[in-house]
Amino acid sequence: MTQLSLATLLIVAGVLVALVVLAVVFVVMRDRARTVRRVEAAFRGPVRPPKTAGNEQYYRPYWTR
Repeated sequence: MTQLSLATLLIVAGVLVALVVLAVVFVVMRDRARTVRRVEAAFRGPVRPPKTAGNEQYYRPYWTR
């Protein structure tokens, strides 16, 4: 079995990185608005579950709390 040289491994890794970058650029250029929504959704927090107001707030004005 022959060993691959370091230069060969670096070239193969560089080609793979370049292909991934080109694929990302293609996806971004295809629909920019969708990409922006995806990025914003990735950093948005989870939706909080709704809470009930409780017994003391039913028909009670906010300034009397």
